[in-house]
Amino acid sequence: MDVKTRKSKEVRREEILDAAMVEFAERGLYGASTEDIARRAGISQPYVFRLFGTKKELFQAVVGRCFRQTLEMFQRAAEGLRGEQALEAIGKAYVAQLVEDPMRLQAQMQAYAACDDAEIREAVRAGYGDLVSYIERVSGLEPARVARFFAQGMLLNVFAAMGHVAGPSEPWAERLLAGCKDI
Repeated sequence: MDVKTRKSKEVRREEILDAAMVEFAERGLYGASTEDIARRAGISQPYVFRLFGTKKELFQAVVGRCFRQTLEMFQRAAEGLRGEQALEAIGKAYVAQLVEDPMRLQAQMQAYAACDDAEIREAVRAGYGDLVSYIERVSGLEPARVARFFAQGMLLNVFAAMGHVAGPSEPWAERLLAGCKDI
């Protein structure tokens, strides 16, 4: 007799968030369907709504989780470090994440694209604000240096979106990336 173990609500919630991350990364808030998310998670569509309420609330949960995981990655990378050393370690870890998990970048870009919705915009602002606050604390550096760190990160996002994160192949991209090393 094969007895299936019933998964807890928390486990199912995480599975839905994993599935939703993929669907939202690929199609965005407006293009992804809860039906496809449910299918990918191996559950019924009504169960998605039971756990998250609406598609927008699910998207907000994915955005929050994505920023939280990025913050946790920053914290692991900077453990025991301060100042420029912390920023360097975080930057390297972030680039490695872009290379290893491009879906996370796609989800991040979709979150920015959905900021025309006030509630989504607030979730993105809160998550991004947490990243900025952490970088300010761990680095102890002046606002201009923190701003340059985030500007470089956003430029890396653009490079990654264009497929240049593993190494630019076009001369203009090489020059622009080389220029980042000087700021």
